[in-house]
Amino acid sequence: MTKGKMLVGVDGNEANLVHNRVGSNEAVFGLLNGLYSVDQENEYLIYLASPLLTDMPYPRDSWNYRIIPPTKFWTQWRLPLDLYLGNPKPDIFLSPSHYAPRFSPIPTVVVVADLGYLKFPQYYTKKDYWQLKNWTEYSIRKAAHIIAVSETTKKDLIEYYMLQPEKISIVYHGYKKKIFKKDLNKTDIVSRLKNYKIDSPYILFLGSLRPTKNIERLIAAFDILRNKKLKLVIAGKKGWFYESVFTKVAELKLENRVVFTDFVSEEDLPYIISGAEVFTLPSLYEGFGIPVIEAMACGVPTLVSNVWSLPEISDNSAVIVDPYSIAEISAGIEECMKDRKKLVEKGLKRVKFFDWNKSARNVISILRDLL
Repeated sequence: MTKGKMLVGVDGNEANLVHNRVGSNEAVFGLLNGLYSVDQENEYLIYLASPLLTDMPYPRDSWNYRIIPPTKFWTQWRLPLDLYLGNPKPDIFLSPSHYAPRFSPIPTVVVVADLGYLKFPQYYTKKDYWQLKNWTEYSIRKAAHIIAVSETTKKDLIEYYMLQPEKISIVYHGYKKKIFKKDLNKTDIVSRLKNYKIDSPYILFLGSLRPTKNIERLIAAFDILRNKKLKLVIAGKKGWFYESVFTKVAELKLENRVVFTDFVSEEDLPYIISGAEVFTLPSLYEGFGIPVIEAMACGVPTLVSNVWSLPEISDNSAVIVDPYSIAEISAGIEECMKDRKKLVEKGLKRVKFFDWNKSARNVISILRDLL
């Protein structure tokens, strides 16, 4: 390699699992595309356990892929083995989704989104909790440096792992600006809504169905809204421990007013968001919350919890409520509808702060400083 040029190894698996990306899949995909877009000076070797998906960044002279199956316990033995024996050998390795190689002969940087499993272990299966707790811990302990996706996550890392603040940098996520934007065609919005059997007006929740998303309290809050013509759209695939969500709908006899869409494709998602009266994310815990900035970018007034990273990300551009108070969530939805114009203006200003290219430049700077 020429002087001053880095060869950066990256675990790209999380972005290469499915085309229908959500959460960490979408975050890693966004960062990879940001690195691909802004950096042609350094070289990248993206490690994958399975064949390359068609929408991943296309190979070029400075951007290549290394596919090394099998997938079982891949970060535990297969990836480390290749880092020791493979050629070329990266100068530095980036693990953008919690789990670093179990062993590595080169310095590793780990991106940590959240430590929700430590705060709410009861909301995870025993298997998932054990893996998250143990694999994340060894990754953090062995990392040359850690990237947190919010100030909240950085504080949690310092509290739980007794880390020095200088070992942690903060790099915010971005969002897809070309897709999530205001003033989409109204006819197209109506057409997409029909595909999901959604009638306006509606309140929207977007996220996987799992306990920390606080969907049951949202449903109860929706039930006491004064406007009974409103629908509640719950968009997202089933996660774990989700059965109580459907039980709550049945208990309150809201089957005709609550719409479950399951997974919404990226092609349709901006339209589903844009058609909403209010976007809600009253989670008990979020490391970041990309849907919040997507909703703001679409010009939709937004409600979030007053806990963890959500006030930080929304930065007074959303209505902020106590997620444990059903009455406060309900009043917050009413406030969003009343102050729609003001909240939309604030949200559109706030989202200018989030950009995957900016995130990528910050990561490159961190890697460069370490070397």
